[in-house]
Amino acid sequence: MLGRAQRILADDLGQRVTTDVDVLVIGAGPAGLTAATYLGRFRRTVLVADGGQPRAGWIPLSHNMPGFPAGITGDVILARMREQALEYGAIIEPGRVDDVRSDGAGFVFDLNGRTLRARSVLLATGVVDHHPDLPGVERAVERSLVRICPICDGYEATGKAVAVIGNSDMGVRECAFLRTYSDRVTLIHIGRPDDLTEREALTRLGVALVETPIEKVRLEGDRVTALCWNGQYQAFDLVYSALGTSAKAELAAALDCRLAEDGRLDVDLHQRTSVPGLYAAGDVVRGLNQIAVATAEAAVAATAIHNCLREADGQTV
Repeated sequence: MLGRAQRILADDLGQRVTTDVDVLVIGAGPAGLTAATYLGRFRRTVLVADGGQPRAGWIPLSHNMPGFPAGITGDVILARMREQALEYGAIIEPGRVDDVRSDGAGFVFDLNGRTLRARSVLLATGVVDHHPDLPGVERAVERSLVRICPICDGYEATGKAVAVIGNSDMGVRECAFLRTYSDRVTLIHIGRPDDLTEREALTRLGVALVETPIEKVRLEGDRVTALCWNGQYQAFDLVYSALGTSAKAELAAALDCRLAEDGRLDVDLHQRTSVPGLYAAGDVVRGLNQIAVATAEAAVAATAIHNCLREADGQTV
């Protein structure tokens, strides 16, 4: 087994697996890296395909990550998880897996021009956020002026002027959630009028409603100002996007894996999908989109994979 320094150097140089592995993990976010650590400690050969830019890397400072009361950035979370996975022998290779096929006894996949085989596969591919069509939105997200998860950081909206950008009743539900923290919440509805049916709820909640496309955004210091109506700028301390996400479930769909109504993967209590040997964990599975949930699911999945492989090898009683 490679030493720790050798493994990190090999990873930096893009180490490549040329033989079959026990487990292929697709995705190098919190779920994928946690699973890799567990599987490495189970003495399994594990390859993590790192497609780059996990959503967790967008976190400017998380205050609800267990064990970090002073907060921790997404980049640091990922770096520590990555180092831990490498410590136990996981191989993390940059690259996208574009095709996975079942061969009856395992899976064949293509990565960086090579065709390899894994006995089991864990999908930790996550979701894609539907960002509002705003100029400079990525910079605003990085500065935590535009946010995507009130469960993660709604507490930081306490007493502040908050806008929610929505195109359906999902925006109403997010406004209702944020009223826990502030009585200055505005819904900017950019969808069709017929897509907003919970207008009475907005009145009851004391949420202001603006129904117009956003024409221009201006970032000034620690505030967001959006040109919303009648050529007037209105300032907000925070802007939340309630435009939803899409699961990155294309590989699972190609394997005829059963999907939930929202397009995420349908799994059992052991994170098993409907395809034997195929597991899933993290945001691609359910809608809470929390690191704590993703790591817990990854631990369950990795343990189930290991036990299934043990049984296949006749190592159980």
